[in-house]
Amino acid sequence: MNNSTKKWLLFAVALALMGGSAGALTWLKTHQKLGAPGVKAAAIPGSVAMQLALPERVLDFTSTNVPEPEVVLGYLPKDTSYTGRYYFTTNGFWANATLILMGEDRTSIHKPDYCLPGQGWQIREKTEVKLPIAGTAPYELPVMKWIISKTVSTADGSPQTVSGIYVYWFVTKGQTSDDFPGMLKSMMFHLIRHGELQRWAYVSYFTACLPGREDAAFARMKELIAASVPEFQLPPGAVK
Repeated sequence: MNNSTKKWLLFAVALALMGGSAGALTWLKTHQKLGAPGVKAAAIPGSVAMQLALPERVLDFTSTNVPEPEVVLGYLPKDTSYTGRYYFTTNGFWANATLILMGEDRTSIHKPDYCLPGQGWQIREKTEVKLPIAGTAPYELPVMKWIISKTVSTADGSPQTVSGIYVYWFVTKGQTSDDFPGMLKSMMFHLIRHGELQRWAYVSYFTACLPGREDAAFARMKELIAASVPEFQLPPGAVK
């Protein structure tokens, strides 16, 4: 690769990662290959999108599918892959899990800071946590844990503050990250060095609770994550 090509590649990558021009994205699509995902996914004939699945039963949780939200159907790129499940137990605990996999357009993976404030949630605390994941190749999964809050109206119209626990991370083949800018940086340098666009997925878990119950809610969520992740996510270093 000569210097002129390298300079154009750097320029095109920068534009693409910032949501740049259609010309840059087209050039990348025709000159680069798309990497393998870091989650278990089945090919869909004739489509870049893939079939994803979260486990139906985990520990004492049962679950139900969550339909694709309007943001996926109407706003995210058409090659975005999505799945979601609502997990619940008989004692009242519940959590919503979502898995979003990008295709050739990286804008499927959005900055987490945009979504929750847009839904009225205030971010009170951000903490990086490492969760132990068991399995044939145990490892520690870096995740971001947010404590959030929101004021809602009760049945009689009075205001009630509720808290939420939001846990998320990003994963691609052989790599995980809890840092959005770091994920973009990895994508850029991997593309430059290997001519391959990493296929990242955005994984998130959410639950709500009463103020003061955040630690208990997170403890239960950790159990759900630790038991469910090996069912859909490949461990770092796994060969597909």
